[in-house]
Amino acid sequence: MRAAGAGPRVVSLVPSLTEAVAVSAPGVLVGATEWCTHPAGLDVARIGGTKNPDVAAITALRPDLVLANEEENRAPDLAALRAAGLDVLVTEIRTLDQGLRELERVLAACGAPRRPRWLTEAEAAWEAVTPVGPVTAVVPIWRRPWMVLGSDTFAGDLLARLGVRNAYEDHPERYPRIPLDELRATAPDLLVLPDEPYRFTANDGPEAFPGTAAALVDGRLLTWYGPSLAEAPRALSWELTRALRAARR
Repeated sequence: MRAAGAGPRVVSLVPSLTEAVAVSAPGVLVGATEWCTHPAGLDVARIGGTKNPDVAAITALRPDLVLANEEENRAPDLAALRAAGLDVLVTEIRTLDQGLRELERVLAACGAPRRPRWLTEAEAAWEAVTPVGPVTAVVPIWRRPWMVLGSDTFAGDLLARLGVRNAYEDHPERYPRIPLDELRATAPDLLVLPDEPYRFTANDGPEAFPGTAAALVDGRLLTWYGPSLAEAPRALSWELTRALRAARR
């Protein structure tokens, strides 16, 4: 139960921001999406998904602020929330630097009492990162049809800082559909397979690229902006390095 004077009432439509706010400004969240899985055991009202939030349910919670993201959430839903008289803070996060700035803005708006330690640790961890490359990678995010990271993505920026060049970083689309034979023809050094939004596994993904090093990575470490950023450089570097070494044996 929220204590009196616990700060603004906040609804989050973005899993990454939900986690960041929950651990940095405890008690202010009153609603979040069904996809907001971190932190575990978060006890707030569930108000639909990121792409189909229940505007009436959100309005009924009487939030002072709704957190959204220009990529994660749909413009018509955000317009409907504003039309209902709600204050909507929309973030834009395409790079690590943007992410860190936007997290500062979000946490300030949510009344976080101080700059969280995890944010300082995340900055330090990424400043000290040791690249595993240079290597070129294909980064699928879906199959049937195959879709990959294209240009101007947060995940692409993180990989670049790790010395991994996205083979489709100059593609005009951010998440292009590419036929499998074209993906294979790029002859990448590495295949990076996150477990979200499509759950790639050791038996679902690598077999489509025989002979290519395949790194199965925690999608949260690659695509979420929040507390996971502090551990992401070390954990991602370890998985990428392990895959490259295994392919050389």
